[in-house]
Amino acid sequence: MKRLFFVAIIISSLLSSCVKETQYDNSPSGVFDACWHTLDQRYCFFGYKDVDWNEIYERYQRKIAPNMGQDSLFKVLDSMMQELKDGHVNLYTSFDVGRYWAWFEDYPLNFYSHLQKKYLGTNYKIAGGMRYTILQPDSVGYIYYGSFSNPVSETNLSYVLSSLYKCKGIIIDIRDNGGGSLNNSERIAARFTPEKILSGYIQHKTGKGHNDFSEPYPTYLTPSQGVNYYKPTVVLTNRSTYSAANNFVSLMKNMPNVTVIGDRTGGGSGLPFSSELPNGWTIRFSASPIYDAEMNHTEFGIDPDIKVDITDEDYYNDIDTIIETARDYINSKSEQQETE
Repeated sequence: MKRLFFVAIIISSLLSSCVKETQYDNSPSGVFDACWHTLDQRYCFFGYKDVDWNEIYERYQRKIAPNMGQDSLFKVLDSMMQELKDGHVNLYTSFDVGRYWAWFEDYPLNFYSHLQKKYLGTNYKIAGGMRYTILQPDSVGYIYYGSFSNPVSETNLSYVLSSLYKCKGIIIDIRDNGGGSLNNSERIAARFTPEKILSGYIQHKTGKGHNDFSEPYPTYLTPSQGVNYYKPTVVLTNRSTYSAANNFVSLMKNMPNVTVIGDRTGGGSGLPFSSELPNGWTIRFSASPIYDAEMNHTEFGIDPDIKVDITDEDYYNDIDTIIETARDYINSKSEQQETE
């Protein structure tokens, strides 16, 4: 498997060397210019998002004053960076973190921990970052994975899938999963593909221009050598499914027995990179675009195969509409297979 992790290392090296560093002084104007120019030369979605970065410079540069304090400078830089509408764009300081959260704030939650705990129960098993159980009486496996930053090894996955192997289907719930390691995304997805598949593409910046990119580099996913699972599988998503979790959905949609149910994911398909400003602050930004297997951007999210929201009526009756829809889907697929 050509893992994105190793591609990322190569890209980070190329990204560092493709742009000649310019020295900026540690003044409000110097810090502002360093921030703007770094993003101008390295951010990867200007063209896709149709952002007029020069106009943004003119508008925000007028707000910079020679003697402005740290709080005021932070607010200007943070507001400017939010123009990119990217959850991978952040400004890190010792007193605050700038962030863009509108990618999920204006959408239904579609995940409530008190509802989810009703299904997971208290006797669930834990393997690495995964919590799993068998839903009764229909014998449907249920896995909750809350963060791709939480470790999950090949051994963990083999234990989980062995325990759920006799189930008529498996639900993998990654709602409210904000991402983490792409390695974990690929490691899990490899348990559900019956053959080697083209999983997507990645590019890196080759120069200072907004459209200076390498040719798309294909990435592949191959079946795991451990316990694999090819019965009906459902991935549950909501708008807070982001970054590496978004990548996982992109991978799983390539599988013949996988269906995505819930809400559109939050997106976040740019491989993030960081750079330091003259005053010691750090900016993070999307540096390399990652595409799905059809060369589509997934920066703004991925639509589910079956769109479902948690209804008010179900919420007040302690029912998770999305989990119940997944159970019904797996049961219907199982009945269909039995009659064929």
